[in-house]
Order: sequence, then structure tokens, then C-alpha cells
Amino acid sequence: MDNNDTPLSRRGMVGAAAAGAGMIAAAAAQPAAAQTPAAPPAAASAPAAAQAAAPRPDPRSRFPRPPFQEQTQPFPGLAGRMDPRPDHGETSYRGSGRLAGRKALITGGDSGMGRAAAISYLPDEEPDAREVIDLIRREGRIALAIPGDIRDEAHCRQMVATAVQGLGGLDIVVNNASRQQQRGSLEEITSEDFDATMKTNVYAMFWITKAALPHLTPGAAIIQTTSEQAYDPSANLVDYALTKAAEMNFTKSLAKQLGPKGIRVNGVAPGPIWTPLQVSGGATMEKLKVFGGDTPLGRPGQPAELASIYVQLAAADASYATGQIYGAAGGSGQP
Repeated sequence: MDNNDTPLSRRGMVGAAAAGAGMIAAAAAQPAAAQTPAAPPAAASAPAAAQAAAPRPDPRSRFPRPPFQEQTQPFPGLAGRMDPRPDHGETSYRGSGRLAGRKALITGGDSGMGRAAAISYLPDEEPDAREVIDLIRREGRIALAIPGDIRDEAHCRQMVATAVQGLGGLDIVVNNASRQQQRGSLEEITSEDFDATMKTNVYAMFWITKAALPHLTPGAAIIQTTSEQAYDPSANLVDYALTKAAEMNFTKSLAKQLGPKGIRVNGVAPGPIWTPLQVSGGATMEKLKVFGGDTPLGRPGQPAELASIYVQLAAADASYATGQIYGAAGGSGQP
């Protein structure tokens, strides 16, 4: 079995999961990621020729562009019911092998990364999670689903303990799970809404990272999924944007604290990405129809397009990158 890594973005890597979350413990690779690269041609000049002849997809038209049809789902939403369905890299992403042997805990995503991963998801996301588990097992890896609620501190601690026990250690922690519900005015944000968003996006990140630290050794990596909302907040996402700014600062502060211990901490700040977050309350219907159309590329991003960023930050060859926020917003700005 090939040891290629897989995308970090089945559902999530852009904040698709929310209040209730568990995990999938996995030693996995998705089909496209597990394909062994073809052997290089014998002729010395062939690689350069093949590279020159390789198609270079136009980033403007590579994936669906708005207008999108009207659609809505109960929170948190399922990727399998979206139209068009998000591309998570099931057939398009090819691994690089840089995460071979690594063990990761990823909240808010239903996908595998590297040889071993523990991935959280809402109980309501079970259909999406089961699809990923099947993909993982087909590649000869181990997949263990453990749903739960990351708003609960005890569950966060238990999640880490289960991941460590089930995977035989921990090398990578990705705090990705997020809750986003748009509200037109501050008066519409209830205390219950605010509390749920804070606990999902900020408290859980703190609890999970704190519980994981005793298990992380030099060379380990922690990655937060923040957002362009951290530095360019929208008027209708006040509470969500606040938490994303907190995540960005948590990343930068913790990087200074853990650098002397050889543990890197970075973040990814996506722009508009096509996920169930948008059809389950994260955007108004009016904005959904033109979602991502105002970026220079004229479309929203797909989860698969973020995969290589997370893999790069988790891989050992990014050993000098810490305290950084990597943007992926279709040209609409960088942190």
C-alpha cells in the first residue's frame, strides 16, 4: 500500500462542522491520493517535456461558478445533498507521501490525512462520515468513528485520549471545526447563539490543544483553520468573525510559546469555499446564489483546493514555518 497523504478537506478544513462533533480515527488515504505516481521515463529529457505538455487548468473555470441554484438544508448540512456537490479531492487530489507515518487529530472534517488520523464530525453528518470511512477502509487503513460534542470540555479531553490510544500517538492537530450562522444585526444574535459559536470555535480549540500538548514531541504541528473573516469581517457574521480573529491570535501567540519546544503552530485563512456551511445558515439565499462571484477568480473555492496547504504545513519540509497564517481566498486578500 502506498503511503501517500490525503487531502485535509472532506467536509471541513473551512469550518463546516459545528457544535456537536466526534471523530474518525483512521489510518487512511483516499483513492486518488493512494495511487502510486508513475515511474519516470527513461529518457533524461522526458520529464521536462512531459511537464511542458501537462495541461494547466484555468483557475477561473476549473470549478463551478455562480449563479448557484437556491437550496437550503438544516444545520449543519450534508455535502452529499449539495448542488453542485463540493469537490473534496476524492478523485482529483494526489498525495505526495510527505505525511507517511504521521498521526493526526482533525476536528470538523470527514476525511483522512496521512497514515493515521482522528477526524471529528457531527452526529447529523453520519452519512458523509460513513462515505469517508468506506473510502479509508478501501485503501487498507483503519477507520474508527466516534461522534460527540466538542462544546463539552470532558469530551474534548476524551477525544484526544481516544485518538492517542487508537493511533499510537499524535503528531498533528488541526483545529478546524467551526460554527457559522449569519445574522443581519447584532440584536438578532442570542446569547445561546453567541455561546454556541464561542464554545465550538474557541473553547474547543483551547481544550483540544491543551489536552494534546503532553503527547506532542519536537516535529509536531498544530494548524488552525481561521478565515478571511479574521481580518476582513462581514457585517452579518459578527460573532463568527470575532472567533476567527481569536483563532488567528491564538496561533501566533502559541507559536512563540511552543517554538522553543520544536512544535510548529500555523493557520489557514480561507475565503469563500463551497461547503454545507453555506447552505445551512452560513449565507443568505441572496448571497448563496452569487457565492464567491465577487472574488478576482469569479468563483468560490473547493475544499480540495485547500488540501495542499494543510499538507504543506503539516509536513516536515515546512520546518521553518511557524506563527504564519496562509491565505486562500481567490485573490480577495491575504491576512
